[in-house]
Amino acid sequence: MHHYSDEMISEFELLAEKVASLAELAHSLRRENADLRRDAAALTADNRDMQQRMQQAHERVAALLAQLPGEENADKEAA
Repeated sequence: MHHYSDEMISEFELLAEKVASLAELAHSLRRENADLRRDAAALTADNRDMQQRMQQAHERVAALLAQLPGEENADKEAA
């Protein structure tokens, strides 16, 4: 028969509380990590969308600029 002292039992209880607290923290960090990964994926998708929109706007502006009379056209009209 084992006789455990009250001090040893309280040390085990304290250790059990610390382990439970650590497990809870690990679980919380996993949830937070999953949330951050989801947010990062959404931001990456938003960034890709913005890059596509910027490229389309650039192409539209370039097309409009190509339609404007330039120096080449002004020289031909003056002659």
